Amino acid sequence: MTASFTPRGATLKSRMAPVGAIAVVGVLLLTGCGDQTDKATGGSNSNSAPLFNQLPKEIQSSKVIKVGSDINYPPVEFKKNGQVMGIDPDIADALGKQLGVKFEFNNGTFDTLLSGLRSKRYDIAMSAMTDNKGRQEGVDPDTGKKAGEGVDFVDYFTAGVSIYTKRGANSGIKTWDDLCGKKIVVQRGTVSHDLAKSQSKTCQKNGKGKISVEAFGNDTEAQTRLRGGGAVAGSSDFPVAAYAVKTSGGGKDFELVGDQVEAAPYGIAVAKKNTQLRDAIKQALALIIANGEYDKIIAKWGVKDGAVTKAIINGGK
Repeated sequence: MTASFTPRGATLKSRMAPVGAIAVVGVLLLTGCGDQTDKATGGSNSNSAPLFNQLPKEIQSSKVIKVGSDINYPPVEFKKNGQVMGIDPDIADALGKQLGVKFEFNNGTFDTLLSGLRSKRYDIAMSAMTDNKGRQEGVDPDTGKKAGEGVDFVDYFTAGVSIYTKRGANSGIKTWDDLCGKKIVVQRGTVSHDLAKSQSKTCQKNGKGKISVEAFGNDTEAQTRLRGGGAVAGSSDFPVAAYAVKTSGGGKDFELVGDQVEAAPYGIAVAKKNTQLRDAIKQALALIIANGEYDKIIAKWGVKDGAVTKAIINGGK
C-alpha cells in the first residue's frame, strides 16, 4: 500500500519504511512483546553453505556472527516465551543459512550498539537502525562534528517515522510543527530523537516555543511514560508505532496522528574495516531476495511495502 510522507529539512533523517497500519497489525497481533534476552539464530553450521568461504577466517572458525541489538522493539525484534523473534531475527536466520553460520543476538541499549561494534563486542549491529550519512561518517547528530569512526550499512528494509498520542487526547497534533511548546517521548539515540531535537530548534527559531524532549533507553519505557500522562506524544518507526497502537491496552491506549515522515533504509551496520564480512552479508541478502525467502519473511510480518528489491551498501542519505 502507499503512504504519504511529509518532506522535512535535509538535517532531519528518518529510521524506517512506509507500510500500512492495517497490513502491519493483521499479522503482528498474532505475536506479543516481552522482556529482553539473547538468542542465537541461524542456519546450518556446515561449510557447504554457498557463501561460507566468503566470510572472514575468524567467523568461519567460530561459525557465529555476534549481533548487537536492542531486543525490545516489537515487531522488529522482541522476546516472546523466551525466544527472540521479529523481522530482524527472521532475516538474520535466512542470511545464516546462506552463510553457514549462526547470528547470535546480544541485547544492548540502542545508543550503545555502534560503540559496541567499534570495540568489537559485536561483529554487526542489526536493530532497526537507519542508514544515514551521519552514521556512515561517524558524525554526531547534535554537533555536526566527527565523533568517531563511521560504519558501513547493508540495507535490507525501509521505513518512516510516526507520531502517536494517547487515544482521544491528540491535542490537535497532526504534524511535527504542532509539537511546538509541547512534550514528546522517544527512544534515546534514534532518528525520532534526532527529529524531535531538530524540530525543537525550528520551533524556537519561529517563536513557537521549544519541544520538551524526554528520551528513554528503550521504546517501551517511552510508551509507559506517555500512557501515564507524562507527555502529549511519542514518536518511533511506523511499524513499531502501529504495533503499539494496536496492542497496548487492547488497542485502547494510543492512536497514530498525521503522516509518516522521512522514509529511509534500515541497514545492518558493519565496521568500516570489515569489508569482507560486509560483502558476504550483502551477497547473502541478494540470494534470499532472489530465492524468495526474503519476501516470505516480509509478508509474514505484514510489512511488504517496506521491502527492498536488491542488496545495497550505504544507500542512506
